[in-house]
Amino acid sequence: MKIVFSGGGTGGHIVPIIAVAREIRKLYHGNKLEFEYVGPSNEFTDIFFRNEGIRVSPVLAGKMRRYQNAQSIASNVLDLGIKLPLGVIQAFFKLFFSSPDLVFSKGGYGAIPPTVASWMLGIPVFLHESDISPGLANRIAGRFALRIFTSFARTQHFSTEKVVLVGNPIRSELLTGNKEEATRLFKLVGGKPLILLLGGSQGSSRLNDMFLETAEEMLKRFEVVHQTGESNFEQVKKEAGLVVSSDGMKFYHPVPFVKEPELRHLYAAADFIVNRAGAGSIFEISALKKPSILIPLPEAAQNHQAENAYEYANTGAAIVMEEMNLTPHFFLEKLIYLFDNPKELEKMSRAAASFAKPEAAQVMARTIVEYLVGR
Repeated sequence: MKIVFSGGGTGGHIVPIIAVAREIRKLYHGNKLEFEYVGPSNEFTDIFFRNEGIRVSPVLAGKMRRYQNAQSIASNVLDLGIKLPLGVIQAFFKLFFSSPDLVFSKGGYGAIPPTVASWMLGIPVFLHESDISPGLANRIAGRFALRIFTSFARTQHFSTEKVVLVGNPIRSELLTGNKEEATRLFKLVGGKPLILLLGGSQGSSRLNDMFLETAEEMLKRFEVVHQTGESNFEQVKKEAGLVVSSDGMKFYHPVPFVKEPELRHLYAAADFIVNRAGAGSIFEISALKKPSILIPLPEAAQNHQAENAYEYANTGAAIVMEEMNLTPHFFLEKLIYLFDNPKELEKMSRAAASFAKPEAAQVMARTIVEYLVGR
């Protein structure tokens, strides 16, 4: 049995693919099982997929930029007029010769070539949509997909006859962390609530700046593990050393990127999580039953992070703070207020647990395996 995965190339597309692939491996006990990823390739995707035994077959993909300036228009002409058609041709021949039994699309611009090629070749397509407002790739693929898995009940644009509400697939291993191991790995001091400040898989310069403006005051009340992003790590660490006292620095733990083995332990140890509002982050936080502040990425396509965040926050599980209205001191005051009112945190934790769908990857894997075995 051979399954091809496709997706846009960011962590929000890649991590759910890995979660589903792991669950398929657990369920399928037939003849040889092969996984292949067809889509845009970069160092991030190559490392993740190589570690999972998923072969990478890169193809070109064109990204549509919505900014109205000369550079964006020129890039759109190149991407949509040249890269996208060439990517479809590349994907067509790769799929023709590899003959997969099914293509699973996670969406994003990188998924368009393999999903269009799948339709041309008559290969069954299953797709998953993380956001309330689907991106262009999944709106296109949704027209010929056999199954459409969704994360949110109010997902737009799709035929209800194809839709299966499952949540967003998370790696089940993230739920198996150990607080004591986090203390050892990150040399946590303890005695203060632990705040996990993530800012998405690549970190966030603006969230980094927000933290630095309040770092001295924040570290008087909290211990912080801060994922800065690889490119920002040295600068953030240097600036923190300038604005935070030596006593405060004991409670500050900047890291470039938290890998999965360490992340699960941090999740177990954290008392509160601050992050962007990608669907993957939301469903991980909810499965962990952690209270959170979500700060949507303003540039996200279709404003999907804000829509995701508010849908989740309507349950009472999180507080949404949009960048346009956010000041560092308001953020810190809100955080202090919550920890001065522990019943509020308890309510948020209960609401997160009610929203959670930790079995999403298992449900999707079981649906895929049953379909392929039953053909």
